[in-house]
Amino acid sequence: MTTAPPPTQDPRARVVADLGGTTLRLGRVTGGVLDPGSVRRVPTEGIGRHPGLSPRLLQEKVVTQLADELDAYLRSPHGVGADAVGVSFAGPMTKDGTVLAGPTLWGSAAAPLPVGALLERRLPLPVFVANDITAAAWRYAATEPEPYCLVTISSGIGHKVFRHGEILVDDAGHGGEIGHWRVDASEDAVPCECGGRGHLGAIASGRGVLLATRRAATADPEGFAASALAGPAGRRPGGITNEAIAAALRAEDPFATAVLNDCLLPLAQAVNCVFTAIGVRRYLFIGGFARAVGPRFVRLLGDHLTRLGCFGLSEQETRDMLALGADDDDHSLIGVARMVDHALPLPAGAGR
Repeated sequence: MTTAPPPTQDPRARVVADLGGTTLRLGRVTGGVLDPGSVRRVPTEGIGRHPGLSPRLLQEKVVTQLADELDAYLRSPHGVGADAVGVSFAGPMTKDGTVLAGPTLWGSAAAPLPVGALLERRLPLPVFVANDITAAAWRYAATEPEPYCLVTISSGIGHKVFRHGEILVDDAGHGGEIGHWRVDASEDAVPCECGGRGHLGAIASGRGVLLATRRAATADPEGFAASALAGPAGRRPGGITNEAIAAALRAEDPFATAVLNDCLLPLAQAVNCVFTAIGVRRYLFIGGFARAVGPRFVRLLGDHLTRLGCFGLSEQETRDMLALGADDDDHSLIGVARMVDHALPLPAGAGR
């Protein structure tokens, strides 16, 4: 278990990075507050941009990019006065900062990657590395008094359960990867970037919904032509984007809604399973795709969940379990800075 103490009032500045499957974000956090003007975003040099490269070469690209961007940031005005670096990483990892897998970054199986040690050798400051959803926990730990499950819906799907001040993962990195729960056992199930098939993240993530929408548009050209997706896509299924899907969903487009509903059923089943197994009654959804769709994402998911039924709960109690997180993409940046604050002792004369 990883204990998540409450955030501190440490006044020191931290340079932080959040490496996701789509975007690498860097910023400066002081006293637990992210300076919005300090945030830099660049596309991640992973499988999404280089689908033909081997996992090993993608690992090299990703780590080199991360180290180069952090080094340049530390040399910029935003790096002045910072005395530590915090990095949140999209993938399961051990307590010592070794990444065990990176499906949304380099795809299928590759050798464990000691990201923490590699960055320590490249950068002039102490480096703290954490799983991205573990880091996001530290943002919400002070504002969520009851046990809760944080779920990210972005390039992939990940989750962490927080109960009585502890993150329910072990030191070897097991736990918190519900996106790799197999929900479709058929031989021709949708492939996951990890190399498996039929995983929740391959179906209900932003990338999964995009693939499902393009397939539906190809299979039903008349329905696609009548939808709000056709114009922005140039009437080509291959021209559909996640941004257009989210806009169509916010406008309650029937075609896009039908596709998302198919994708959300296994996610609702996953929430039902967690609730039934351990009784957590609070589910916060973050991540680029869930945020782009907005409140309708939670409403449609709640429709599925109430049809499934949560044992012992009324329909309203079931819907009340679901909520969106903060309306930004800064969860892991803020959270990993608080992790660093807690790990480093304050200088003499400073107070928490």
